[in-house]
Amino acid sequence: MKVSTLLGLLPGTVIASDVLSVAFWAKEKNQLYDFISTNNEIDYGCRPVVIPADGEHKVHAVISEEQLSDLKRSLDPDIVRVETLHNINKRQTATAPIGKGDRFKGGKVAPRGLGTRKPSEYAGLQAAGIFNADEVYTAMKGLQKEYGMTLFTPPHKTFEGNTVIGGVANKAEKIKKDKQYIYFTSGIHARERGGPDNLIYFISDLLYANKHRKGLTYGNKKYSNKDVKTALGAGIVFIPMTNPDGVRYDQANSNLWRKNRNPKSARPNEPLSVGVDLNRNFDFMWNFTKYFDPSVSPASTNASSQAFYGTAPFSEPETRNMVWVYDEYPKIRWFIDVHSAAGTLLYSWGDDVDQSYDRKQNLFNPAYDGKRGIVDDEVYKEYIDQEDWDNVALQANLTTAAMEAVGGREYVPQQAVGLYPTSGASDDYSFSRWHKNKKVNKVYGYTMEFGYPTNFYPTSEEYIQNIIDTNAGFMEFILTAERIGLEG
Repeated sequence: MKVSTLLGLLPGTVIASDVLSVAFWAKEKNQLYDFISTNNEIDYGCRPVVIPADGEHKVHAVISEEQLSDLKRSLDPDIVRVETLHNINKRQTATAPIGKGDRFKGGKVAPRGLGTRKPSEYAGLQAAGIFNADEVYTAMKGLQKEYGMTLFTPPHKTFEGNTVIGGVANKAEKIKKDKQYIYFTSGIHARERGGPDNLIYFISDLLYANKHRKGLTYGNKKYSNKDVKTALGAGIVFIPMTNPDGVRYDQANSNLWRKNRNPKSARPNEPLSVGVDLNRNFDFMWNFTKYFDPSVSPASTNASSQAFYGTAPFSEPETRNMVWVYDEYPKIRWFIDVHSAAGTLLYSWGDDVDQSYDRKQNLFNPAYDGKRGIVDDEVYKEYIDQEDWDNVALQANLTTAAMEAVGGREYVPQQAVGLYPTSGASDDYSFSRWHKNKKVNKVYGYTMEFGYPTNFYPTSEEYIQNIIDTNAGFMEFILTAERIGLEG
């Protein structure tokens, strides 16, 4: 039995009691690649991300103490060694609390972000804690009441009967669906706490600053009121919590729950087999056993895996809701799906290394089925037009530079494939839509991973820093999008 398969056999209660944040180290990237290929069901977070450090390379993961013991016995430390960073369960006593009650009073009170506050005021937000799932809804209603922000509800209810809520932020009094060019989502992975807060506080900053004719300040990064108006003028469609069932479950149990709560594929006495990894459920090479080399597993067919891909592309209401937005707002050009925790901004493609010289090597060419995903080979690399490549890379570089400029920490821009391929992800699906059907708008898709590796439950201090980092990033992303172009 592979060490990695142990995770799928652990009872659900173990997740909350003996989970460790670790880093796997190797001198060469290909050594980590071989390790991940052999242990592809270890929980590497949103996706395996290689980080150069101290002349070596590392990838972060979440494993059990039992897995750690087995790995220490089986690994050759001269090739790959494992370092324990912290016990996640013990660390939970220091994490930011989940808010109690309803600070937004059913929508009578609007949220106000950090960009228009003094640092001395941050303590109040720290004390109030992370939004509970109900507060996401009342915060949105508060923005509607205070600023007249348009709300919408996508048509598909979740397995537990929850309705997803979204909003449109624009300086125009009347919202035109064909004049909205920016799309943000968060909360697709339930355990990545603070994502919905980051988005809601950012939108509240824009609306407050626009109403009161102010600029915004995020650490060392400042934006003028003119910048605020430019950002709102781009038209922002956003869904702060795409996976409400999962978020409620994670907040109630603090068990690092990642997936939704659909039990269709669940097996008796295997609580981890409930749910689908929504970020492997989009129609982008979803049937990975067809498209990828047999040696790689960008998703999983095992229902107990954190990367279980579901029963079909868009089998889940949550992913269908996210795609519905593209039909409702057909001119969306720029997309970010907000995640944690790695400190990166990822751009397409995520299935293989980018290249701009051979158009025949593309995701729709069946001649390359079964050959994709080997990052260091010359058999296949994913085609991207050079102009698109320049645009997505420039955006990633400028956005991460702004996130670093606030004074918090390093953020790395990189292609999504990184060390290891991914299938069924929201960013690649968004970019692939136009490549499949030229009648729809071209969308540049990104994954923003805020925070620190495998630190899904931030401390109160980290929670505030994450808001500042991401909000500067969102602002820079929109302003850069406006400069590169909102329309094709």
